[in-house]
Amino acid sequence: MRRVLEPGAKLAVAVWESLENSDAYPIEVELLERMAGPAAADALRAPFVLGDTDDLIALFEGAGLESVGVETANGTARFPSIRAMVEADLRGWLPVMGVFLDEKRIQNILEEAETALAQYVAENGEVVFNAPAHIVTATRS
Repeated sequence: MRRVLEPGAKLAVAVWESLENSDAYPIEVELLERMAGPAAADALRAPFVLGDTDDLIALFEGAGLESVGVETANGTARFPSIRAMVEADLRGWLPVMGVFLDEKRIQNILEEAETALAQYVAENGEVVFNAPAHIVTATRS
């Protein structure tokens, strides 16, 4: 990103906060660990690996950017249902990360997820939970 910025240009990037600071995803990761193994769980952990602000600042500064700042924003994740949330990960994200599950395992995980994530279901059936992210800003010298 630094390479394509003009001198003096500013950059803004959003990354997920640490997994342990998200409400529902740690439960889904544990479910995947138990029912699909460590590769599936690690694939779902991947988007959260830049959650440590000190490491994030060091990464951007190490890339030659200046005036690096990080603000944490508390957002709300919303999905139409538990099934929609988990199925998106099982059929969408995991294959992107090289993890492919057979149909029977997917169905078993979807069934178990209904109980494991039930605390995040609103009255209208939507899944709603806290999903914090870091907003990183920096400048190219």
